[in-house]
Amino acid sequence: MEILAQLIVSGIALGMIYALIAFGYQLTFATSGTLNFGQGEALMLGALVGLTLVGHMSYWLMIPLVLVFGALQGIFVERVGVQPAIKTKSEFGWIMTTISLAIIFKNVAENIWGHDDITFPSPLPTEPLQFMGIRVLPMEILVVVGALAIMLAVELFNRKSIYGKAVVATSNDRDAAGLMGINTGMVITFSYALSSMTAAFAGVLVAPLTLTGATMGVVLGLKAFAVAIIGGLNSGMGVIVGGLILGIAETTTGYYVSTGYKDVPGLLLLLLVLAIKPAGMFGKSVIKKV
Repeated sequence: MEILAQLIVSGIALGMIYALIAFGYQLTFATSGTLNFGQGEALMLGALVGLTLVGHMSYWLMIPLVLVFGALQGIFVERVGVQPAIKTKSEFGWIMTTISLAIIFKNVAENIWGHDDITFPSPLPTEPLQFMGIRVLPMEILVVVGALAIMLAVELFNRKSIYGKAVVATSNDRDAAGLMGINTGMVITFSYALSSMTAAFAGVLVAPLTLTGATMGVVLGLKAFAVAIIGGLNSGMGVIVGGLILGIAETTTGYYVSTGYKDVPGLLLLLLVLAIKPAGMFGKSVIKKV
């Protein structure tokens, strides 16, 4: 039982990273019906920029700068890759442009930071804490707390602030929000800024637990997309539950079966959800009136 509990704890930390990236997918889908398929690269850039900054300042002072960088990167993606596609009503334009920008970001990162993975210094002690026989790294606790904190902060912003209510109004009905005088274009840009900001934050959270490099975001971004589909692209609770399920499934499968099969349960769950409930476990089907 101790081994299983240990695997579950590790899976929770991994799952919350997936959930945080998937939360970014939700933010853009809600306001514009589009997705940034470069979310993984936003995480990677956040981690590498954070690694550069942490050599000149503390980890905690570095985080706000990385958040600003992530927001600016998201604005760039929306203005260059997504906004033209929305204006021309190109259904596949934003898909190809966000993928193209992701490849460009990866190549830029390889030329600046190199092809080799780099160790990110941990801001917390690396000795694990003991809880009833379960070993938990302090950084794993920070991952869970940090991911929940930023998702809660965004939700509170949307519910309590005037601009946040504009985001919610645009999410509910973009055309109606525009008729009420809301600048829906700016709202979409803002949602992309928030989306990339959360991904960059996820990067500096996960970096001390793994190696940092130009390819670190590819798999994380794809798995987070699977989490968003499993949980539902319009359900905040769904991405958390989906992330936890995928994270725990990977750690337990990797131990009890083989690390070569750790990705299989999540993919099987994705196929099952798409076959039974395409909107996701917690998602709501959208009925389009014509």
